[in-house]
Amino acid sequence: MKRTDKTIIAAIALMLMACGESKVETTATVDSVAPVDSGAAEQMAVASNPLKNAYFGDTHIHTALSFDAYLFGTRRTPNDAYMFAKGNAIEHASGLQMQMRKPLDFLAVSDHAFFMGMMGELAQPDSAYKNHELAPAVKGATDAAGSGVAFQAVLGFMRSRDADNPNDLDPDKRVLRSAWQEVIDAAQRHYEPGKFTTFVGYEYTSSGPESQNLHRNVIFRDDNVPTAPYSRFDSLNPEDLWSWMDQQRAQGKESLAIPHNSNGSDGWMFATNKWSGDKVDAQWAEQRMRNEPLVENTQVKGTSDTHPLLSPNDEWANFEIMPLRIASTLTSQPNGSYVRDAYLNGLLLEQQIGVNPYQFGVIGASDTHNAAGSFEEDNYWSKTGFTDINPEARGSVPTADSTPEDPKYTDNPSQYWGASGLAGVWAESNTREAIFAAMQRKETFSTSGPHIKLRFFAGYDFGGDMVDAPDSIAKAYANGVPMGGELTPKEGTAPSFYIWASQDPDTQPLQRLQIIKGWVEGGKPREQVIDVACADGLAVDPNTMRCPDNGAKVDLSDCSVTPNKGDSELATVWSDPNYDAKQAAFYYVRVLENPTCRWSTYDAIRAGVPPRADMQAVIQDRAWSSPIWLAQ
Repeated sequence: MKRTDKTIIAAIALMLMACGESKVETTATVDSVAPVDSGAAEQMAVASNPLKNAYFGDTHIHTALSFDAYLFGTRRTPNDAYMFAKGNAIEHASGLQMQMRKPLDFLAVSDHAFFMGMMGELAQPDSAYKNHELAPAVKGATDAAGSGVAFQAVLGFMRSRDADNPNDLDPDKRVLRSAWQEVIDAAQRHYEPGKFTTFVGYEYTSSGPESQNLHRNVIFRDDNVPTAPYSRFDSLNPEDLWSWMDQQRAQGKESLAIPHNSNGSDGWMFATNKWSGDKVDAQWAEQRMRNEPLVENTQVKGTSDTHPLLSPNDEWANFEIMPLRIASTLTSQPNGSYVRDAYLNGLLLEQQIGVNPYQFGVIGASDTHNAAGSFEEDNYWSKTGFTDINPEARGSVPTADSTPEDPKYTDNPSQYWGASGLAGVWAESNTREAIFAAMQRKETFSTSGPHIKLRFFAGYDFGGDMVDAPDSIAKAYANGVPMGGELTPKEGTAPSFYIWASQDPDTQPLQRLQIIKGWVEGGKPREQVIDVACADGLAVDPNTMRCPDNGAKVDLSDCSVTPNKGDSELATVWSDPNYDAKQAAFYYVRVLENPTCRWSTYDAIRAGVPPRADMQAVIQDRAWSSPIWLAQ
């Protein structure tokens, strides 16, 4: 149900504190950024809100230090990435000026650990590696064609390395350590506690033998970090990464790893077997959860929440689906590749081994390789430098040899990519300590690009009056658990759930709030999608558990939308009529905006051609909460 105008006025003071916007001051030029002493920065007085604020950020950014970003033409640095996140414009490989409508609150640059900084080194005429076999290809990556040749050359070299044919690039890690220090220095330079938070991070880029994606982003809590990151050249086995993280943690170097693009893992990301092929056990599950409390469920390379084949009764499951493995034209099987499926399998595994290895929270991220995430449908520069900046190259408009009667399109992975996504956290302050702690306790949510705010609590003393209460958030924390938590059963009492969401004022109004429920019944996983709050004063149909159509439409001739449809805010208290205390279960929230044009439709309109028939012309941007689990 929707808050009334009368109660909004009564609640505004608390909501400003508990849910207020985080404002970020931007700087005009790189030269104006003053270095920050880490020790002093952590001790600076920063206002703290015990009811927590929503902060938006990106933990997956590639710069010129990543081998592929460099080959795609990107020359922007970690320093530039932070300037972009603070609201400034930076230059794309094509010369385009990239800038968001509003800045972010936090950022982690996460360049690939393997070959970090190496492509720039190979391109230098005075480099110690100027005569290496890869140098000519790297130097030739000056346009889209040369980029493709160089990318395949580097991938081939990388995949050919083994014990009998070791990597002969940077064997003493001189280049790697120098690039890693650049990452550290940039994070320290841009950290402004209370205004903008930076994290030192990198990407661990593992894969199976046939492009099964097993990539993780490793994010460190503070500036106490290793002298070099752990990469695929150390081990392809993610379990070895976890052991390395445990060793670093014992030395005071705290971190967490975030799996991403599970949609391209061909079932490997959330398998029920170890790397060795043995069945997973409690020790394996505990180590995974200790090191991987979060998962990235949306980004430019598609959404990994669920898949129509896994959730046939979910009308909104077909959202920004990428059917391919990463850097491949091979298809990726859905089973074991999507987050909701992993949640369900986690419940089953917990019954078998006593520990749930897939009890993780969610975030979104961009995975941009332009040093700048592209989050806005009408302001989209895709992902991979000059290889997909042209709409024709990314398949959204016909090729030059087409005719109106016979349109032809480029088919490549970028046609499946989206303007996504963002990480949302609920934290006491915009500091490393508070945001990292929020990630560890999984009080996080993800969005497909908009700055939608979403709160989700479960408890046993929530009444319907919480929706209009000025102290609803204080009550929710005092008498329940937030998203990412686990609720202990209370004999003879069913839990209730408090849900609140507010729109991004720069995008579309909200259309509906939904609960996604997963449980185990008769030894089999089950799921259900339930609408729990509707916009425009509409009521959920008790038979279908769906909101009626609110009439929000999109005009594909100019992307205008139906006016005065949707709500700026939705809130409700909901109880599960089918609650069974004996069933293992999880619940999470999905909130949908009104429809809007997809980036590919904007491309077509600007080119004066119809939208491509086999691309979705209209999408509904959304946000997902981390789940709340009901303990058994």
